[in-house]
Amino acid sequence: MSKIISNKNNLQVLYEDNHIIAINKRAGDIVQGDKTGDIPLSEVVKTFLKSKYNKPGNVYLGVVHRLDRPTTGIVLFAKTSKALPRLNKLFAEKKAKKTYWAIVKNRPPKHEDRLIHWLRKNPKNNKSTAFDKEVDGSKKAILNYKIIKELDRFFVLEINLETGRHHQIRCQLAKIGSPIKGDLKYGFSRSNKDASISLHARFLEFIHPVKKEELSLVAPLPEDALWRATLES
Repeated sequence: MSKIISNKNNLQVLYEDNHIIAINKRAGDIVQGDKTGDIPLSEVVKTFLKSKYNKPGNVYLGVVHRLDRPTTGIVLFAKTSKALPRLNKLFAEKKAKKTYWAIVKNRPPKHEDRLIHWLRKNPKNNKSTAFDKEVDGSKKAILNYKIIKELDRFFVLEINLETGRHHQIRCQLAKIGSPIKGDLKYGFSRSNKDASISLHARFLEFIHPVKKEELSLVAPLPEDALWRATLES
């Protein structure tokens, strides 16, 4: 289980040891630098580590995977050059189990299902389109979902990915008529107040790259009335 540590950098550290550090990403944070020029989460974590351990020189930090800017939840970084290639291999071989929660307004066609589409990315508008059959430039995308909670006007889905495509969950859920709450890009009617979308990387399970022990991390849900209602009995 995760042990949560908060600090003056407003980082929520879910787990840390000599080789890795896991952060509960907030909506709006970018994991790695991009054309916006905004300070990425990777640099914030480096600053945190430099201060925590009074490091005089540069801090090593490797980006293992990413989350979309409006998405929240677990992001894992490597603190050593020994851990990074091992984690990269782990994720590339789909040996890390990532589980997401999403809030949607429209009930999906089935209570649970395995969705298979072909996604094609348009770099001009940074958006993917889902097709029922393979088309030029498309990549196969597979996810499994199930409804885990019914709220007054929304449904909470638990999602496990079999592939990792650009905007995959957002695009595939929109394709079946259940866009994620707040996701204007994929067809939801209005944005969330904080510009987030209601998609959260909730769980991450993997074998530690050095210790070879199984790790199971849990990211607390955002401070939001709907998310809180998800956990109520």
